[in-house]
Amino acid sequence: MHIEFRHLKTIKAIHDTGGLARAAERLHITQSALSHQVKGLEDQAGVELFVRRTKPLKLSAAGLRLLKLAERILPEIAALEDEFSGLRSGRAGRMHIAIECHACFEWLFPVLEKFRHAWPEVDVDIRPGLAFGALPALQREEVDLVISSDPETLDCVEFTPLFDYEPRFVAAAKHPLADKPFVEAEDFRDETLITYPVDRARLDVFSQLLTPAKVEPRGVRQVELTAVILLLVASQRGVAVLPDWVLRDLRSQSDYISRPITAQGLTRRLYAATRADETAQPFVAHLLRLARTEPLKLRAAAALP
Repeated sequence: MHIEFRHLKTIKAIHDTGGLARAAERLHITQSALSHQVKGLEDQAGVELFVRRTKPLKLSAAGLRLLKLAERILPEIAALEDEFSGLRSGRAGRMHIAIECHACFEWLFPVLEKFRHAWPEVDVDIRPGLAFGALPALQREEVDLVISSDPETLDCVEFTPLFDYEPRFVAAAKHPLADKPFVEAEDFRDETLITYPVDRARLDVFSQLLTPAKVEPRGVRQVELTAVILLLVASQRGVAVLPDWVLRDLRSQSDYISRPITAQGLTRRLYAATRADETAQPFVAHLLRLARTEPLKLRAAAALP
């Protein structure tokens, strides 16, 4: 038995209208064409689908089975058509994001909250990009955007600059280094450095300062959560280096100090990597605009003496 989409629409229309004439009008075909279609379907099934001696026209037991199938399948087809329409118009799609920096969660959540209200039909998900190869996953279309501070030259991948940020030294207010206007690589030699559980090559304090200076801290302690890092720093269990936007809540707290790294300070740039042919999609472009502006607000609020 070969059931087509039009057969399901026919069964549903006849059931809803109670007759061939009204069903044909709904389906925008002639009553004769509809009768031939019904006869062909009954010939395939080998059973009658309608009780023809009743008015309005009623479905037989076999017809009711086919109606149940139509009532299940037709809404799914309609939803799929609407989804495809959304994809064509750019109002719907998928935005699965991989993040290569733990601290990025601090500013990304407000960005995604605004994005969700603007694009409710876009499926948003977040994956910690450090648990897998985020950029290769982007190329394989397993994720749609990667937040990274390490741009690479990759086929069909575009890196959009988001904003510059300053990695800053954070210590307890009573720490001996609190009296210095800035810290240098040598200042870390006798310290326990508290970091996110990230490879050293992806930590700014190592890649931009300690590794080039060939300085090894007395110890390194890895901690998952920013709040716990700050708690340990305040308890004088170690020191940390965090992006300036993370420190927005420290301005009114007397337990911490924040200092530039080196006299010139360190400046890093964060990027959003997307597949090149999707960067200009309306919802992708909007997310990139939000990602460029929201962290700047946090950074302005994070200014510390």
